[in-house]
Amino acid sequence: MWRKGSDLRAWLFSIMHNLYVNQTIARHAQASVALDEVLELPVPATQEERLVIRELVAALGRLPVEQREVVLLVGLEQVSYQEVAKVLGIPLGTVMSRLSRGRERLRALMSDRTSPPQLKVIK
Repeated sequence: MWRKGSDLRAWLFSIMHNLYVNQTIARHAQASVALDEVLELPVPATQEERLVIRELVAALGRLPVEQREVVLLVGLEQVSYQEVAKVLGIPLGTVMSRLSRGRERLRALMSDRTSPPQLKVIK
């Protein structure tokens, strides 16, 4: 609930962000929706790229909620650190810390792949 005297823009942005996250999660739950459509890629991904994107989405899902929020706001939505701090109601240093830990965890999760996805060749 918005409180008089608080930042209306940050409150509205929080609502929009939460709606976006909820809608994206709901779309992922539907098997009939293509991954490219959810990510709104300008050009359909190749099969190998689809596998990498699918692994990235899975890795994002394995991040703690606090880190995932900051990583998505800064990395995907390109929101400034200061705006993220306002929207989430946390100090700027916490934003930077969560972003750093989230990025490092994503790197670790993505590097756990021993090799690039292998596609089966059918002749």
